[in-house]
Amino acid sequence: MSTVLQTRLAAELPAISRALAQAVDSLPASVQPIARHILNAGGKRLRPFLTVLSARLFGYRENDIYPLAATMEMLHAATLLHDDVLDEAVTRRGKPAAHTLFDLVTVILAGDALFSHANRLVAEYGDCRLSACFSEATLRTAVGEIQEITYRRRVDQQPEIYNEIITGKTAWLIRASCEMGALRAKADQRELELTTQYGLQLGMAFQLVDDALDFAPPEKTGKPSCGDVREGKLTPPLLLYREHLAPAERAAFDLRFCSGDLDDAAAQTVGARIRALGFDAQSRRIADTHLEKARVALHGLPDAPERSILEHIIAHVRDREE
Repeated sequence: MSTVLQTRLAAELPAISRALAQAVDSLPASVQPIARHILNAGGKRLRPFLTVLSARLFGYRENDIYPLAATMEMLHAATLLHDDVLDEAVTRRGKPAAHTLFDLVTVILAGDALFSHANRLVAEYGDCRLSACFSEATLRTAVGEIQEITYRRRVDQQPEIYNEIITGKTAWLIRASCEMGALRAKADQRELELTTQYGLQLGMAFQLVDDALDFAPPEKTGKPSCGDVREGKLTPPLLLYREHLAPAERAAFDLRFCSGDLDDAAAQTVGARIRALGFDAQSRRIADTHLEKARVALHGLPDAPERSILEHIIAHVRDREE
């Protein structure tokens, strides 16, 4: 992360953190421990940061942008609670996943409560466009997750299906984070379209890089590797690997992949081959095409200090190593 980006993030984080803490404090008492657990598990607060930057880009200087930005992190946190249950994850950013510490059903319902509370906080701004943006992001995220589940442990997933999945499960929320800020700042229609295009393309690239990082050694990322192999997610590195295999080897891989028979040792072997063949790097190159679209959209927006920060975020997403 560049020094410029680090400095601006450090300047905005205290206000974002205060808004999040206040939002959690206003939740029912039974939900608060789970909400605090997931929100304190780490994360760089990219989504609320984008909301703040997008508003400031268009000259909005009011501090009520921070509670609005916090709703984006609450929505993101709710999806993480549900994701960890669906993926049977044991940890989240090196800490125990919530469902390993709290009752499973309670964690699922706490995720629903976070969604609902964030939605109510957005509604308090009295702008139907903000409410529509939040609702659309919730819908798209859920549909993306459903599609991912539908295609889990299947090898008939075409690239366009993968794009639909990551648009829903990752990119739309990043898009909405940018849109929220622009809407609050009363950006005009052209500015709004360019801001949302920036956010969407940034989000697509973010997930593509994330899928490449899944095959990086744990000592490099600090996270377990090759989870997508074990979970049956045919991401671009895995798709490229499968297409590289000779017919007989591909048939054997398909059988094990679709049946969930790839244990950690087998997954690590696949991961090593993906790295050796450069398919993780190729996934990053696909991400570059989206980042270039984000950059083009950004250059049509006002020449303000925030535009430079948003450009630094493009470089950060491109170069992520964790």
